[in-house]
Amino acid sequence: MKRREAREKALQILFQMELNEMHLDQAIANVMEEESDAYLQKLVEGVVANKVDIDAQIEANLDNWSMDRLNKVDLAILRVSVFEMLYCEDIPDRVSLNESLEIAKIFSDEKSSKFINGVLANIAKDE
Repeated sequence: MKRREAREKALQILFQMELNEMHLDQAIANVMEEESDAYLQKLVEGVVANKVDIDAQIEANLDNWSMDRLNKVDLAILRVSVFEMLYCEDIPDRVSLNESLEIAKIFSDEKSSKFINGVLANIAKDE
């Protein structure tokens, strides 16, 4: 599985967990048609394990917004990208940011892409 596909699947898994209060294993089983991928596991387990820190970074970089106002898809995209930016040293922040924007174009809309870009650019700048 390519990393882009792993990111997309991670978004879907995290979205299901957030929306349906589903356990990680059940959400993975719902999304995955085949055997899970090591990078996908790293993403979803990493986001779940570091959710408090990741959300704090997101919230600190929201201008005139609050976490509860965020679209759940956009929140999942942000969480995956912020996890990569903070915990995956082998992935440049710019790559993670660009991947998130491409995924947002598929799963969300143009306004969301611009919003996500602003939040992630602020986080990357602060690192």
